[in-house]
Amino acid sequence: MIDKKISRLRRAAKTRATIARLKAVRMTVHRTNTHIYAQIIDASGAKVLAAASTVEKEVRGQVKNGASKEAAGIVGKRIAERAKAAGVTAVAFDRSGFAYQGRIKALADAARDAGLTF
Repeated sequence: MIDKKISRLRRAAKTRATIARLKAVRMTVHRTNTHIYAQIIDASGAKVLAAASTVEKEVRGQVKNGASKEAAGIVGKRIAERAKAAGVTAVAFDRSGFAYQGRIKALADAARDAGLTF
């Protein structure tokens, strides 16, 4: 049986290859058992334009647990604000092979509500 992480990374590689072909700015999301992280990466894939996560002190002060939908929503809002500050309004959503449900969906919805389009 194929390992869960290997399967996720295989799905992520397919998505990243498609985004690289489109030469689009991408918003990538990473989820762990305790935290969620988001980054806006330029079209070449070489430079991080904006980042937000539940590890940040301001976010930790707002939520009790970094592994909740509420925390993911806050990170989604913060990444959208930082992306707009960096001059980015449209991104390709790279969910890193994670299923589009729960915390990933909460982060994406919050980013869309804050003005990021994807």
